[in-house]
Amino acid sequence: MSAAQTAATGGFAYALTRTLDASADAVWRAWTTPAAYSRWAYAAEGSVEMDVRPGGAWKATTVTPDGGQVPLTGSYLEADQNRRLVIGMDVPGRPEPAVMTVELHPEDDRRTRIELHQTCDTAEERDVAEQGSTMLLDSLEAFLGEEG
Repeated sequence: MSAAQTAATGGFAYALTRTLDASADAVWRAWTTPAAYSRWAYAAEGSVEMDVRPGGAWKATTVTPDGGQVPLTGSYLEADQNRRLVIGMDVPGRPEPAVMTVELHPEDDRRTRIELHQTCDTAEERDVAEQGSTMLLDSLEAFLGEEG
């Protein structure tokens, strides 16, 4: 895991890497199937909709640890099955979406290295996004372990 300031964009970026005990196909399905995604991504039941293709929309309502609900929306900028997913996340008051890149690197039929990258406008935004993404990876890893 690493966080760094990105000079070229003037923003702040983080990158998280983890090796999961699951095939790239299983990881891809977890990220792109509403029923699976809602089970590991802290989403309210029935709130996830996904049109996984470039230009396709997604939405989900995240349930916070205190029981609050946060509606999220966005679009898919890239979708290369079992390899790369680039997700645009709508941010209120910002004209451009925040962008997260998910890259999958199969190590063999049972293990996949996943890399998440995101560039943010401020160090605080980066820190919050990195913390949230770390929690997502923890939950994804537990979910895939149950599914395996």
